[in-house]
Amino acid sequence: MHALTCPICNALSGFMNQRCPRCGTTVGIHLPSRALVVASEEGVQIDGRRWVRCSNWDDGGCNWMTPAEVDEDSIGLRGRCFPESLIRRQPDPDDTIAIDKMRATTLDLRLLVFQLVDLGLAVEPFWRRDGGLAFDLLSSQTAGEPVMIGHANGVITIDLAESLDAYRERLRVDLGEPYRTMLGHFRHEVGHYYEHILVETGAGAEEYLDKCREIFGDERTSYADAIDRHYKFGPPRNWRESFISEYATMHPWEDFAECFAHYLHITGTINTARESGLMLESDQVRFTMNRDIVPLQSYADEPVERLLYDWKWLSTMFNRVNIAMGARPLYPFDIPQPVVRKLGFVHRVIRETARRTPITDPLLAAGPANHPQREASQP
Repeated sequence: MHALTCPICNALSGFMNQRCPRCGTTVGIHLPSRALVVASEEGVQIDGRRWVRCSNWDDGGCNWMTPAEVDEDSIGLRGRCFPESLIRRQPDPDDTIAIDKMRATTLDLRLLVFQLVDLGLAVEPFWRRDGGLAFDLLSSQTAGEPVMIGHANGVITIDLAESLDAYRERLRVDLGEPYRTMLGHFRHEVGHYYEHILVETGAGAEEYLDKCREIFGDERTSYADAIDRHYKFGPPRNWRESFISEYATMHPWEDFAECFAHYLHITGTINTARESGLMLESDQVRFTMNRDIVPLQSYADEPVERLLYDWKWLSTMFNRVNIAMGARPLYPFDIPQPVVRKLGFVHRVIRETARRTPITDPLLAAGPANHPQREASQP
């Protein structure tokens, strides 16, 4: 995550603040530059375009900017910033219990979109083309029926109830998971989306699909049978030798999505460490390290082994810090060699795709092919 700084005093402002904590300047996130800008009520001119506050600035606590001309367009976005324009369904405004959970959830959505754009991945919205990325943010507590977290044809469904720490922790314990967060759900489900559009059906499918099947397994095997088998018998006894998590063992689709999520975990945390000036000096630590660990500004042209070696030692440090505070390890996972190969494939697909993807403004790149109004869920 970038260290976003105030454009006036250069203080660290953070990803969610609407005001600089040092000088009090009103600030907003400008996605194309991945930086904070002064967010006056009148808006701000950037490269000949006027940017204004997201229309969810006051009610939802959003601190993103959006192009002013989108607010004036008739494309059904109603002044939303780009991440919030991806929300296809959300609770009815009268559902105050569910709406209360939206603020924390949309923050994680903005974190996800920021990272995807920063990695150079195209984020094609559902209102521009069929099968584009969309989010249904619903609550199992108020919808009157279960809300299954998942992905289908570009639509990612998220249960807002998981923003409740106690609810999510109970599920984590019941399912025997070492890690469960809302951001983790977003990262996993978007992995399904990118496997579909980049590996299975995209421009690189002819090159990637056979290799993906060789590494992860054949995704054409029955998913329904895989679910039944997984929840009846559990993971293979030796799953830690070849998989990043128990859930990854269920089906090749889940294995890819889990590895994609971990790639985002790793790169996002390393980037945060680098922008905080963190490095590990081998002659200063009280254990044997082969070299200093100095996080790179970009691992795009590096083999995944370089990324994972740096992560090995940084995650060891982060885990020790958490344990010293009486908390669970930050990254409670091992990465065996077969998973290194899987992460290497994800690394290759993301980096090669980023090189082929033109840098565009997601909200204004080409006119929308379709633009349905945002829907409210109906209990």
